[in-house]
Amino acid sequence: MDNQVTLEKIISLAKRRGFIYPGSEIYGGLANTYDFGPLGTELKRNLINLWWKTFVTDRSDMFGLDTSVLMSPKVWEASGHTENFTNVMVDCLTCHYRTRADHLIEEGAEGLGNVEGKPLAELDKFISDNNIKCPKCGNKTWTKVRDFNQLFETQIGIITEGKNTAYLRGELAQGMFVDFKQVLDSLHPKLPFGLAQSGKAFRNEITMGKFTFRTLEFDLAEFEYFVRPEDWEKYFEYWKKEMYQFAISLGIPAKKLRWREHFKEELSHYSSRTEDLEYEFPWGFKEMFGLAYRTDFDLKNHIEKSGVDLRYTDPYTQEKFIPHVIEPTFGLSRLLTIILMNAYFEDTDKKRVVMKFPKNLAPYKVAVFPLLGNKEDLGNKAKDVYSLLKKDMSVVLDERGNIGKRYFTQDEIGTPFCVTVDFDTLSDNSVTVRDRDTMTQKRIKITNLSAYLLKNIN
Repeated sequence: MDNQVTLEKIISLAKRRGFIYPGSEIYGGLANTYDFGPLGTELKRNLINLWWKTFVTDRSDMFGLDTSVLMSPKVWEASGHTENFTNVMVDCLTCHYRTRADHLIEEGAEGLGNVEGKPLAELDKFISDNNIKCPKCGNKTWTKVRDFNQLFETQIGIITEGKNTAYLRGELAQGMFVDFKQVLDSLHPKLPFGLAQSGKAFRNEITMGKFTFRTLEFDLAEFEYFVRPEDWEKYFEYWKKEMYQFAISLGIPAKKLRWREHFKEELSHYSSRTEDLEYEFPWGFKEMFGLAYRTDFDLKNHIEKSGVDLRYTDPYTQEKFIPHVIEPTFGLSRLLTIILMNAYFEDTDKKRVVMKFPKNLAPYKVAVFPLLGNKEDLGNKAKDVYSLLKKDMSVVLDERGNIGKRYFTQDEIGTPFCVTVDFDTLSDNSVTVRDRDTMTQKRIKITNLSAYLLKNIN
């Protein structure tokens, strides 16, 4: 048995089996954009639902929001994003290839490690001293490194002369900070508590490639956890453990994970401490989740710029103060690539590829097969079983090809169980249940089938 996963294998399988497609492909594509196919959409929805259940529904200290993608541009000015939400960009003077300077250096020079946040002049010197070649044309003629703002601009208004600049949100956090007072006024939560949401975010990324690892539009899930200023370290460590346990619950092995603390020069403008939970990709350890201590930076700035009092009032002492914030962030589009990579398994003994998703994340939980699709009585019985199971779980009815090919297909899309309706089913009202991982088969009464599958899936 082998598990030699590469990004190329994942991209091929994802497209072939309907997980993830290149965006705008019939028009030649648009770099750094991807569409989720039928199975990818189910997988992503299962992941979002699990995240929401873990961090919102199952807790009494978390409140969900769904804030607008478009907000007043004043929000982004107050938060510092219009000035500080930047990456460092460099262009090849020969072929005009554009990329992030820090990524170019990290991939083109050995032994330098992470150079994110270094001064522009220092990055120029790294490129020059290490004779870094353009990965596209091979030349070494580069522009000076310069800052590049990641916020996507758009305009509001139908009359050209009256257009007003707005921004697509680059993070979910600002919507939660802006709604902080309204939550206090309507629900009166007591510290500590969090505001959570998941949804689309947009960043004008320079570096292309690596599938859904870095895209222009992506699914993000994060929450702002509001605490007393003196308690921030306690809750930072608490959420660090919770994030790690969530990663483990997704079936990601501990040996593939590590925490890395940001150097001072790479900290975001709003953070005084940030750590990344990194995953070991085929190209090395890179960020999977992020945990930031945002202090009172955001609420304080919004108070100053809006003139609205966003302080919290202690219900017992009537003390007023600005809470501090711990922010766990989960890039779900990136996490899907990790889940695909982690699930991929080549069983060379059985000559099959198996996507060993955690059963609760699998797009389909069960596939129902009639043994011979052209036999009407077996086909009808299979449809009855399909309809029965459909009430409790995601099921697919597969009548194509021989039974071996159907097993191969379901293994490759990660379906945990296959249920075969055969001639004996017509007389004993039982079916054969096959386990994806062990390939063992068990005879189960149809009346007990849903309970059996639900127990094993959950």
